[in-house]
Parts: sequence; structure tokens; C-alpha cells
Amino acid sequence: MTHRTQAGPLIESRGADGAATSSWVRCGIILAAGDGTRLRPMVRRLRGDALPKQYVRFDGRSSMLEQAIERAGTLIPMERNFTVVGRDHLAYRDAREQLARCGGPVVIQPANKETAPGLLLPLMYLYKRHPEAVVAVFPSDHSISDDALFMTYVDRAFHVVEQHPWLVVQLGVEPSGPEPEYGYILPGAVIARDDCSGVRAVVSFVEKPDTRTAEQLTLQGGVWNTMVMIFRAKVWLQLVHDGLPELYAAFRRIYHAIGTPDEASVIEEVYSSIQTVNLSAGFLSRIATTSPSPLAVLPVRGVTWSDWGSERRILNSIQQPGRSGFMMPFARLTA
Repeated sequence: MTHRTQAGPLIESRGADGAATSSWVRCGIILAAGDGTRLRPMVRRLRGDALPKQYVRFDGRSSMLEQAIERAGTLIPMERNFTVVGRDHLAYRDAREQLARCGGPVVIQPANKETAPGLLLPLMYLYKRHPEAVVAVFPSDHSISDDALFMTYVDRAFHVVEQHPWLVVQLGVEPSGPEPEYGYILPGAVIARDDCSGVRAVVSFVEKPDTRTAEQLTLQGGVWNTMVMIFRAKVWLQLVHDGLPELYAAFRRIYHAIGTPDEASVIEEVYSSIQTVNLSAGFLSRIATTSPSPLAVLPVRGVTWSDWGSERRILNSIQQPGRSGFMMPFARLTA
């Protein structure tokens, strides 16, 4: 497989001390800027307010954000994990307290413009400090049965990207059954003959198929798209430059404004003008059709995974064996 050689960074990049840097470093981005609107009725019954779901301790012990931060911290030093949140979230004390304990940089997004801008904003801050970073992205609304095993797959994906730096490796969980509300990735051939990781090319993405299509995808080896992905920061910026040039130009302004007196005003201006862009449907699906595509998938086995985007999924996960400490009676939650 051949790939276009990177001519160099699209944004002139220097380390935190201003000096050029060439050493690769592992970093993380935790996506926590969503508003959790679908779960607001459940949260209101649970707490009496509209705290975004990622901060809610549905099991009575820890929130999804706290779990994501802890999970990322097992592999990446906390000071290199960048958490992006919505400005409106800071109105809630629980959100402020959890973020104060996260141990890494918190990037505040002025408005929710969907997942592509939600990733690019923390990436600008990360890239400013660590321009040679290999980045793992962790959504903050997942339930994972075995964090240690899951993070061994993340570590494996890091190794693949460090060996094949043009790749964007996504983690896909083997389905426990057809689930129409999830996104699917259909894997293709193994990326390289010398690669023993199990990483495969991406044939296609299918977002929220009907039940029959989900069954067919499962039989064909399709995996659930976790949106956990690992990539070299420079490669991601090149892909955004090529695929979403207007969005790239807008965030290039933010990059150059970081650390200057104009930082806050430039971010406000950019967010007032950019369009919403969904990361999967508006960006990754288009990249998958390029030739050669940099997208790859690492199938994850032995892990029970759930995207807590609905009340049904939360209740199903919490009632699994070994889970306890739910905050209030089941009847009230399902009323």
C-alpha cells in the first residue's frame, strides 16, 4: 500500500518552549462537549436538573467522564490528556468539580458545533504544545466492561500508528448482536503483511442501519464504531486541510491566536461563523472513499461496550452482573 508522503506540518509547529521538536509523544483528547439532550428526561428524573449525561453518576459511583479520564490515564500521563467541554457545562457544580480533578488541560468550547469542531479545538491546543503527538481520542459517553483489556487495544493501535504514521486507526468492538442505533465499520484486508496487530482496512461505514442490515453487517464481520481512534496529529490536520478546507482555515486562526491577547475573541468569532460538522458522517465517511484511504480499524474482542446514548442502553448496562449501587429505584427511572 502506498501513501502520499507528508511534506511537513501545515501549521508551523514548535514545542511549548518555542523550539522546534521532532520527538513523538503520546497524547489524548477526551470528548466531553456534548449536551446530552436525548437523556435529559432521565437526568431530570434522577437529579432534578439538566446536567449533561457525561457528568451524571448513573451507577452511584462514577460518571462516564470520570471513567473516561481514568481510562485514558492508565496509558497517557494526565497532563497530556486534553478534555474539551461546553462552556454551558460550567454552570453546574458537579461538572466544575469533576473537571477540577481531571489532572489535565480543560479546553472550553463556546458552542456545540458537533463532533468535528469538538475534536479540532482541543487538537489545536494539544498541537501547540506537542506538535509531534500521536493522539488517542476518547468519547466520554461509553460504558466498557474491561478497561484494562480495552486499553491494551488502544496501546496496540498506538504502536501501529507509530510504525505506519499515515494511518488513522479506529477501534471497533465485535457486536454482541445486531444494534440498529450504532454505527458500523466493515473491515477489509489486513493493512500490512508484517503487522500482527489485526488492523484492517476500512471498507465502509454504515451509520444506524435498519435491523436487517445490522444483522447482515454482523454476519459479514462488521464491528461497532466506538469513535475511539488513534492518529498522528499532523496527519489529521492534513486530512482536514484536504477534506474540509474552510473548517481547517477557521481553526488555523485559532491555532495562531492561542497564547495571545486575541485568543478568546478569535475563538468566539470562529464559532459564530462555522457550520456544524459531524465527524463520522461529515468527514470520516468521505475519507473512506479516497484511494488509498488512511482509515483502518482494529477489531476489539472480549470487551462488552455500550454507547450510553439512550435510557435503554444505560439500564441494560447497569443491570449486568457485577454492577451495583444504582442511585434510585428502577421504577422511577422508567416512569
